[in-house]
Amino acid sequence: MSSNHGTEVLMPQLAESLVQATIGKWLKRPGDAFDAYEPICEVITDKVVAELPATEAGIMREIVAHEGETVAVGAVICRVEPQGAASAPVSATNVSEPKPQQSANAQGNHIGQDMRNRYSPAVQRLAQEHGIDLQRIAGSGLGGRITRKDVMAAIEAGGEAVVIPSGPASAGSVGNVPTAAPSMGISGGAAMPQSVFVQQASGPVRHTGLHLTETPRIPSIEIEGSGQAGNGETFIDVTPIRHTIATRMRQSVSEIPHAWTTIEVDVTDLVQLRNKIKDEFKRKEGINLTYLAFVLKAIVNAIKDYPIMNSVWAVDKIIVKRDINLSLAVGTEDSVLTPVIKKADQKNIAGLAREIDELARKTREGTLSPNDMQGGTFTVNNTGSFGSILSYPIINYPQAAILTFESIVKKPVVINDMIAVRSMANMCLSLDHRILDGVICGRFLQRVKENLEGFSLDTKVY
Repeated sequence: MSSNHGTEVLMPQLAESLVQATIGKWLKRPGDAFDAYEPICEVITDKVVAELPATEAGIMREIVAHEGETVAVGAVICRVEPQGAASAPVSATNVSEPKPQQSANAQGNHIGQDMRNRYSPAVQRLAQEHGIDLQRIAGSGLGGRITRKDVMAAIEAGGEAVVIPSGPASAGSVGNVPTAAPSMGISGGAAMPQSVFVQQASGPVRHTGLHLTETPRIPSIEIEGSGQAGNGETFIDVTPIRHTIATRMRQSVSEIPHAWTTIEVDVTDLVQLRNKIKDEFKRKEGINLTYLAFVLKAIVNAIKDYPIMNSVWAVDKIIVKRDINLSLAVGTEDSVLTPVIKKADQKNIAGLAREIDELARKTREGTLSPNDMQGGTFTVNNTGSFGSILSYPIINYPQAAILTFESIVKKPVVINDMIAVRSMANMCLSLDHRILDGVICGRFLQRVKENLEGFSLDTKVY
């Protein structure tokens, strides 16, 4: 839609049920040029954060919807000047907020440098994991701030996306991790003092659980402001995603009569099977073969035997879903998302492993699409990844059940009146007592147990 001020860009309907979305961050400011399909802003829905690409090349003219503003689908969010159209000067009234300094600011503007040295915990962790020197990366964020996308671009370029000239050695070099105020953005034009860093320990530390394939990610929140001086309180803005989580959890607990049950599974043979084939699988597929892939296969086969587990409550009827779409609870720094493996019953163990790796990667990188989050019929949570041995999960509304796979721990177990050391794990099931009862859920858990304990060294993953 065109007007005297340029072509209007409308809030798109990113998903069928979406009626509104929130502007997370503007990636382009008034006066900035962009290419076709280049992202111009980040849009936050109740499920994901998605980038909104430009449909054609042009210049940003006016930002209508401010960052943090919730906009209805079809409403104007900005106005742009298509490439080739007559250029018009950008007036001060078109700018909704101060324009940030460009990341490659050779003049070293003081404000830009202040923001450049403010690193979020996600940026710090990502840079440390991949050996990227943050002091040598140009930031595309507000005031030259380095964003996660900047670090990802440097990683994809082999660590060579270094447009900031090297200066004196600073405390921001990679290989160190912050130990003071880890959740606070670091501000100030000067380099951060060396005293806030310690050398990272070589190799991950494991305290419990045999199936930890990577260091558990510790939730952290970047706090931009604090409460009144001296009262020891801080205030954290509730993000749209966190607000959605709160709403859904409250709805689940208030509407669904929860009950839960747990079972212990002997996964010794599964541990041996994975240890036997994981290296070859890594060479062949390029991804890790986790225990979760075997767990999902066992759950899918059990749902086939007890399809009532794959259902939802509809007041006067129970709807049993035909497709088995498994939602995976994946934790990020400040939220839990549930991307979906569609038609999981049609995939073998290797296929499930590929889906797990892909969805986990997209979740960490913040590239999940609304389609990745829709259609789940049964949720699985790998709580054992951070050492949990027993948990009470809240049902992912409006599904009928959620199952957690706890940490694998070696225990002395009595077998035929003899004590043996076995690899054991708990599985906890929360159920909607309007749909499911103890008998059916007990049988379902027993079937999952049988399937997991049925894996042997001869089991095929393809």
